Amino acid sequence: MTQQGQIPRPIPAPDRDSDPFWEGVQQHRLLIQRCAGCSELRHPPQPACPSCGSLEVDWQQASGRGSVYSFVIQRHPTHPFFLDVPYNVILVELEEGTRLVSNLVGVEPDEIRIGMPVEVVFEEVDPEATLPLFRPA
Repeated sequence: MTQQGQIPRPIPAPDRDSDPFWEGVQQHRLLIQRCAGCSELRHPPQPACPSCGSLEVDWQQASGRGSVYSFVIQRHPTHPFFLDVPYNVILVELEEGTRLVSNLVGVEPDEIRIGMPVEVVFEEVDPEATLPLFRPA
């Protein structure tokens, strides 16, 4: 998907730790990394548990429901693709307790509130890239 000037949208570059997360998103599933040692959830994915130091991980499917923990309204473009300002960047606290950075769709910037209930939606930005976004629940 491109916008003004045919600049491609920046997309994530999965790595060894985040591959399962992005593979899940491609299948419209929101997976959160979980420590196989102490069961603590964490995002973004990382090689070792910050709580117990275990290198063993598994993945839990999240409900996709949560609330806006924090947000900013971006009023100045920071990348040539994002010329259509203002847009929002939100920090979602999932029901499971971990947090994700994303965007909120289907709402005007001045309607966003801390604590607003949200749910995940998946946007296919090109054949190889899908993004987890959120909408008001």
